[in-house]
Amino acid sequence: MTTSDLRLIQPPHRSDAEERIVLVTGPSGAGRSTAINALEDLGWEVIENIPLSLLPRLIDGPPLSRPLALGIDVRNRDFGTDALIEAIDRLVARPDIAEQVLYLDCSEDELVRRYSETRRRHPLAPADSPLTGIQRERELLIPIRARADILIDSTGMSPHDLRAEVEAWFAPGEGRMLGITIQSFSYKRGLPRGLDMVFDCRFLRNPHWDASLRQKDGRDATVETFIAADPQFQPFFDKVHDLVGFLLPAFRAEGKSHLSIGFGCTGGQHRSVAMTERLAKALAEEGWQVSKRHRELERRAEAETRATDLARQGRDA
Repeated sequence: MTTSDLRLIQPPHRSDAEERIVLVTGPSGAGRSTAINALEDLGWEVIENIPLSLLPRLIDGPPLSRPLALGIDVRNRDFGTDALIEAIDRLVARPDIAEQVLYLDCSEDELVRRYSETRRRHPLAPADSPLTGIQRERELLIPIRARADILIDSTGMSPHDLRAEVEAWFAPGEGRMLGITIQSFSYKRGLPRGLDMVFDCRFLRNPHWDASLRQKDGRDATVETFIAADPQFQPFFDKVHDLVGFLLPAFRAEGKSHLSIGFGCTGGQHRSVAMTERLAKALAEEGWQVSKRHRELERRAEAETRATDLARQGRDA
């Protein structure tokens, strides 16, 4: 289930003392400009490709009269992964600012197809094939993707579909929405940044010790069945579901715009993934706006992609 399948529920307007800033980023061709245009049509103030060195002066300036969306990508004059992470950290540290990172992603094959159709050069490979630039940029943005509050995969989406997705997250109604991100992670790699609630799944049966399940993950039906067979699984899920269901309306009424929930286990492959999948599905069916992520699975996929690319380059050499 994607976020486009979900019905939007919105909380009351946040306090005027809290300024709202969204950083919109992602690989070139994934739909950042479409997202920025959608936010502008919703009444947001929009600034494209502001040099990151000017961001402190912007946020220290006069109070914002309306929400602000900043479009940032590798074409920014002083763009750098560390510089952008520092900029995010500065915003997070400001109690008077409600910040979010909106990351527009897309599959490599789809990006290649889009560049082929538009016949544009990639900004990171102006004299080379678009694929080379796409791979360089995706590698460069891995740490930024990990900091995303809202992750929209535009693969297979038309510009109209993407606009509708952005509007589902940010359109004003009777108040602002409460976006929920649920993610799995490995305790060995530390807690993800920005979690509001964390649940430890390490007491549940571990599929890692079953050789037939070890290479699968918690999205697989056989793995989920194995974990759900633990007598403690259903009571644990029910209690978490009840707690979250009790708190969400209160957070929405308080004016909170985003809630991040984490499930951790030893390797971040099985138990935490299964819990993330099940809670995300349950909340989505209840009408909440939900985005789900699996940090370790994303890292594994990126590592496998890099290994495949290196092997391909070795064969071509």
